[in-house]
Amino acid sequence: MSSQARHHSTIHNSHFQFCPGWRLCLYAVIGFLVGGEARAGFVEDWTAMRRIVPQHYLCRYTATPLQIDGQLDEKAWRGARWTKTFRDIEGDKKAKPRFRTRAKMLWDSEYFYIGAQLEEPHVWGTLTNHDAVIFQDNDFEVFIDPNGDNHEYYEFEMNALNTGWDLFLGKPYKDGGPALNEWEIPGLKTGVKIRGTLNKAKDRDREWSLEIALPWKALAKYAHRPAPPQDGDQWRVNFSRVEWQIETRGGVYRKVPNTKEDNWVWSPQGIIDMHRPEKWGYVQFSRAKNARWIEHRDEDRARDLLHEVYYRQRAYHQANSRWADTTTALGWDSAETGKIEMRRVPEGFEATYALARDRWHIRQDAKFWKE
Repeated sequence: MSSQARHHSTIHNSHFQFCPGWRLCLYAVIGFLVGGEARAGFVEDWTAMRRIVPQHYLCRYTATPLQIDGQLDEKAWRGARWTKTFRDIEGDKKAKPRFRTRAKMLWDSEYFYIGAQLEEPHVWGTLTNHDAVIFQDNDFEVFIDPNGDNHEYYEFEMNALNTGWDLFLGKPYKDGGPALNEWEIPGLKTGVKIRGTLNKAKDRDREWSLEIALPWKALAKYAHRPAPPQDGDQWRVNFSRVEWQIETRGGVYRKVPNTKEDNWVWSPQGIIDMHRPEKWGYVQFSRAKNARWIEHRDEDRARDLLHEVYYRQRAYHQANSRWADTTTALGWDSAETGKIEMRRVPEGFEATYALARDRWHIRQDAKFWKE
């Protein structure tokens, strides 16, 4: 929810500070902005997204529970590799981020652990209420789609004050999915370590780091697969960092007026929208020290082809008020479109990519699954 609003339109607190139940007002604004902008360019979106190759991470098992204090100094953390340095959400077509961000992951039978290091010369934060709109501060965000179907995914945000916001989404905003702000993460543990001084504008800081322990029990309800994972399972995961431009006035920090926030991510999306799970990274949970990445080339190809259909269908429906029956009607033909079957269903359409052993499907609300 939060990132979608942020990426499609910069919404400042002043826009809704006089609205009773301001968070409900914010959600209404978000739904209007997101729906309007997303529908305006489905083919353009996919053109920008198509060439993005999601990042991969081999997440090692730890037999020793971690102390969640934000420091990432335990032996298990030292043995875990860093992700690649975060890039702009749109990818390499945008400038390299001003400050380095990177993350690590581990897991055990109770928790999915996430650690991150955020270079920051001026560490600040203002929000202290749980479930506040955390991206109004600089923040770190986690997105998790356990079974990779683009639906029923989790979002968690936190700032340097260790204030959190947890959300559940039944489906992406562009497909009509509202955020369930009431969803909570029982047993969640978080910690922050600041190398510098918080909210002290006269000095220069180094960084802030964080740790998150997400209980498998909390993630299991909508995972539709084992949680904790089985050895070799792959989940869709992404991370985002929001960074506002700030200035010092009267010895305190304030956002530079009329500037947008930066969005730096682990696995680029191609467009300014975190709520496109099809381009999130892959995390493989492995117990063996010598584990290797498991390739799923047929599924990767099926995902790309069926998402091509989905985005073209959304554009076709916008122009014609109905769904297309063939890929030819969508103005698209390739060497593999002959393997794609399309049919209308009462709710919209369903497209199927069939190989000798497997059949993959996508429908009008972007839900992707394997038969």
